[in-house]
Amino acid sequence: MSDPIVVTDPADPRLGDYTDLTDVELRRRREPAEGLFMAEGEKVVRRALAAGYPMRSLLLTPRWVDGLRDVVDAATVPVYLVSPELAERVTGYHVHRGALAAMGRRPLPAATELLAGARRLAVLEAVNDHTNVGAVFRGAAALGLDGVLLSPECADPLYRRSVKVSMGAVFSLPYARLDHWPKGLDDVRSAGFRLLALTPDAGAVDIAEELRGSGGGRVALMLGAEGDGLTRQALAAADARVRIPMSHGIDSLNVAAAAAVAFYALTTAAPRTADDRP
Repeated sequence: MSDPIVVTDPADPRLGDYTDLTDVELRRRREPAEGLFMAEGEKVVRRALAAGYPMRSLLLTPRWVDGLRDVVDAATVPVYLVSPELAERVTGYHVHRGALAAMGRRPLPAATELLAGARRLAVLEAVNDHTNVGAVFRGAAALGLDGVLLSPECADPLYRRSVKVSMGAVFSLPYARLDHWPKGLDDVRSAGFRLLALTPDAGAVDIAEELRGSGGGRVALMLGAEGDGLTRQALAAADARVRIPMSHGIDSLNVAAAAAVAFYALTTAAPRTADDRP
């Protein structure tokens, strides 16, 4: 690839992929429709490329060219060089990490495909905050889960904020959507998973106690949105309701924090062996 293309006009149509990144509703509609998502920062860009996502273009400010020199030199797509001020005018915010890549999406696997090769899954119902989705993915990847299933109302894991918070974990952890909710949970159970609903309800079983009695079988841990938690329908579909014991008058945790604690309990209750990999 030749040297980066210097762009000085914020209205340049070549920067169209990067416009109005802070308009959540616009980007939420536009990006899936156009098969597009944003990777922000050197580490995330590299992880997206390593995961096999195709790059459409790269937008850099001058100080980040050397750090991504190998990516720039190997690029077969346009690399645009802009000032920090122009990057802010185009995107709508100060691009602290100085590097943005417009990436192409890949088709999601069917839920049945994900279920076939997994033993430990997170199932998210209507978690529509992008920060929480990214944090849940990061925790699930770090703590050894095999994938994530999303209800139709869940936020897009490839939205810029989700990708950034997950530090690229959304690229390495398989996920799929359950198109029919909560009916799709029947498919999870039919695949041999025990459905555990995480809830602060005092009548729920301590998650560690429940997992000790699970025999190390397939487990899908269900998590609901911040505040409302799992719906009545999702709770009714579960095989058991589990909770994280609380102290000092605290009744619940942020969904991302609760997920990390529960994932740790799940993976330590039945440590994975060399023969127990999907």
